[in-house]
Parts: sequence; structure tokens; C-alpha cells
Amino acid sequence: MSQHRTSGDGTGDDRASHALPEYAERVLDVAELIPPGRVMTYGDVAEWLDEGGPRQVGRVMSLYGAAVPWWRVVRADGALLPGHELRALDHYRAEGTPLREASRGAEGHLPRLDMKRARWDGVAVDGGADRDKGGGAHN
Repeated sequence: MSQHRTSGDGTGDDRASHALPEYAERVLDVAELIPPGRVMTYGDVAEWLDEGGPRQVGRVMSLYGAAVPWWRVVRADGALLPGHELRALDHYRAEGTPLREASRGAEGHLPRLDMKRARWDGVAVDGGADRDKGGGAHN
């Protein structure tokens, strides 16, 4: 999908020294598949790839995620990514991603993602699986 992708440093430099590790490419490819208005957790991405775990996916996203719709790969509790809350919230609102409004007592009064409604199971909108490996839905 993104064979030309380089490190997320914003330079666009595609010298071999900046080529992404294979696992990082696969994680970023999954992030690009997530439809607007939907999210997958770090663990969902790892499960979908049948490789790594939430921490490995989180590490890839922190290093290289700027090259993809990073706001669609999220924490399982629906909390917005610390330090990027307002940018992510702008994306969520523009895409119509389901949110749960924060209570007045919530720290920062920021909403959370409504994970029951926003979570994507990896199945295409038309009902076909998006996975190369014969994928079906998973939760």
C-alpha cells in the first residue's frame, strides 16, 4: 500500500537510511485502512496483524504515525492521546467519530471516544473483508 513511505520526520527524504522497518510499514498500512469516523485500538491493530502487541503498535505510531491518520489508532479506554487531544478532537468532529461528552467533573472537560460505536472491526463498509489473509471481523 505505502511502499514509498519513509520515516515520519516530515522531510520526505526516502534514502535507504530512513526506510521504515517492515513491521512499522504493516502497522501504518492498517491505520490507513481505518475508515473516517471509525477507530481501532493499538491492541486491535496488533491482533489484526497477528504480530506484536499494543505497546509495539503504540511505539510505531509515536515514531512514524504522522504519515497516516494517527487519530484513528487509539487507547482502548477511549481517552484522547495526551498532548494531541485538541488536534485529534478536530479530526474526530470533522469525521463524525462518535464521542462521549465529558462530565463537568472530568479533568480538562474533554470528551472520550464512544468505543462501542466508533470501534472498527476491520470489515469494509460494503461488507467485504479488508484483510489480505482472508480476514473476518474481530472485536
